[in-house]
Amino acid sequence: MATELRTRARTVFVLSLLAAAVSVAVCPLVGGSGLDYGNVWAGQSPDWPIFANLRLPRALLALLAGAALSGSGAMFQALLRDALATPSSLGVTAASALGAVVAIAFFPSETSWFPVVWISALAGAGAVIALVAALSRSHKRFSAFTLLLTGIAVNGICSALILLLHSLAGITKAFQITHWLMGGIAAVEYPVLALLALVIVPVSLWVLRLARVLNVISYGEAWAAGRGVDCRRVTLRGFIAGTVLVGTTTAVTGPIAFVGLIVPHLLRRIVGPDYRLLLPASIFGGGAFLVVCDTISRSVLAPVEIPVGVATALLGGPFFVWILWSR
Repeated sequence: MATELRTRARTVFVLSLLAAAVSVAVCPLVGGSGLDYGNVWAGQSPDWPIFANLRLPRALLALLAGAALSGSGAMFQALLRDALATPSSLGVTAASALGAVVAIAFFPSETSWFPVVWISALAGAGAVIALVAALSRSHKRFSAFTLLLTGIAVNGICSALILLLHSLAGITKAFQITHWLMGGIAAVEYPVLALLALVIVPVSLWVLRLARVLNVISYGEAWAAGRGVDCRRVTLRGFIAGTVLVGTTTAVTGPIAFVGLIVPHLLRRIVGPDYRLLLPASIFGGGAFLVVCDTISRSVLAPVEIPVGVATALLGGPFFVWILWSR
C-alpha cells in the first residue's frame, strides 16, 4: 500500500508539473496577434521582444499567482474542514485589497506608486494575521469556526471602506481603483517576478510539508488531538502561511477570486482527498489554470482584454452555486 501511494504521488507530481511547464511554454505563443515562430526561435525583432518582454513574464506571473491562490485554498479547506473555504472567504483578499486601495487613493499619481501599493496590500494582509494572532491567545475562543466568522466580518468591513474610498476619490483615482479591483495579470519586470518567487516558492514548499498533518486534521480536532497534533498551533501557522501567499499575490495582481475554490475541488475529484496528492496537484494545477485563463482573457476579444479576475469570477460564481446544490 505504501509503495503504491508513493508511486501515485510521484505520478501526480510529475503530471502536475508537466501541465504547468506546458502551459508556460505554449500559452505565450498564443494571442490575438500571432507571432512569427521563426523570429521567436531566432531571437529577432519584433516577435522576440514581444515574447520575452511581454508574454513570457505575464505567463510566469500567472503561474506563480495561480499556484499561490490554489495551494492556499486547498490548505484553508483542510484547516477549516470546509470545502467552501477560500482566501476570499477568510478576509485575506479583502484586507489586501483595502491596503492597496488606500495607497492608490492617497499616494500622488505623478510618481510611481506601484511599490507603495504592494507594501500597503501586504500591510492589509498583515493586519489580518495580527487579528488572528490576537484571537489565538485565547484557547477557548480560537477555532476554525472563529476564523471563518472573523473572515466574514473582515470582508464586510473592508468592502465598505473600499466603497467609501472609491466614492471620495477623484475621477482618475476612481478609475485606477476600479481597474485594480478587477484583478489582472500584466507583464512585469523580471526582478519583480524573482522577488515574488522568493516569497511564494519557500512558503509553498512549507505548505507541502503540512500534507500529512492536514490529512489528520481533516478528520476533526478530536481525532487529531488524540494523535498528538496541536490543531490550534497548526491552524495559526497555516493561516499565516496562506495569508503571506495570498497577500503577496494580491499585492501584484489585484484580487483574483475563486481560483482557490475551483482548482482544488476539480482536482479532488481526480486525485482524491489525500493532501499528499492534492496539495502538489493544486499548486501546479492552479498555476496552469490561471495561465490558460489569462491567455483566453487576452485573446478572445483581442485587442480588447478581459481582466482575468472577471473571467475567474464568471467561472467561479456558477461553480460555487453548483457546489452548494450538490451538497
